[in-house]
Amino acid sequence: MSPDTGTCRRILLYGNPILRTIARQIDKITPEIIQLIADLKATMIRRDGVGLAANQIGAPVAIFALNPQAADIDRPPTCLINPQIVATEGNIETEEGCLSFPDIFEVLSRPEMVIVKGVDDTGKETRLEATGLLARAIIHEYEHLQGILFIDHLSEVRRKMLASRLKELQEEEQKECG
Repeated sequence: MSPDTGTCRRILLYGNPILRTIARQIDKITPEIIQLIADLKATMIRRDGVGLAANQIGAPVAIFALNPQAADIDRPPTCLINPQIVATEGNIETEEGCLSFPDIFEVLSRPEMVIVKGVDDTGKETRLEATGLLARAIIHEYEHLQGILFIDHLSEVRRKMLASRLKELQEEEQKECG
């Protein structure tokens, strides 16, 4: 199934409790999971994301999508089911954003290289090694599946400076949820 067959879904904003939910492991790749993966890829591409975790579109299951092309790597969008970080190396500070936190970009220290394993949408065991932006995206999306948000890495002072914008996002999310 290609991203062309997926539906672009609403991305949950900061304040939605699903973003703090630890994702449930996938036992079986069902047609619903295949459709969720297509929707993840379609939403990620439409929103110019480098990655997107399933809980960001309201499905708290252990899947994330990656778009290597957004990191100038000539590979098609992919996904990982039940991802596990195998190794990390180095650290690099650079600016990072999140589709659940529009217009907020912060400098974070993240591993420079990451190796992650999981299962692809065909059920095949997959192992990815990435550096740079794609490594950052893998760590970012993996943390989403653990209920960890990128703002959790900010200092208390920096979070206080962002407090009004975070409150706006929470209010916007509340309106969307009715």
